[in-house]
Amino acid sequence: MPAKSQAQQKAAGAALSAKRGDTPKSDLKGASRSMEKSMSEKQLEEIASTKRKGEPEHKAKK
Repeated sequence: MPAKSQAQQKAAGAALSAKRGDTPKSDLKGASRSMEKSMSEKQLEEIASTKRKGEPEHKAKK
C-alpha cells in the first residue's frame, strides 16, 4: 500500500523509527503515533518506502 502523500510517507517513517526503537515513542505526534500503534513494521516499511516523485505534499480533501 503506497503512501498517498509526502506527509503520509513522513509520518510512516517516524512511526517505523519508533517501532524499531531508534526514536522514543514519546516523540511521536498525531498520525505517526496512531500509525505506530495500529500498523505492523512491514506495513510501515511499505508506506515509508514510497517514491516521493509525483506525490503531493498533502492529499487534497474532498
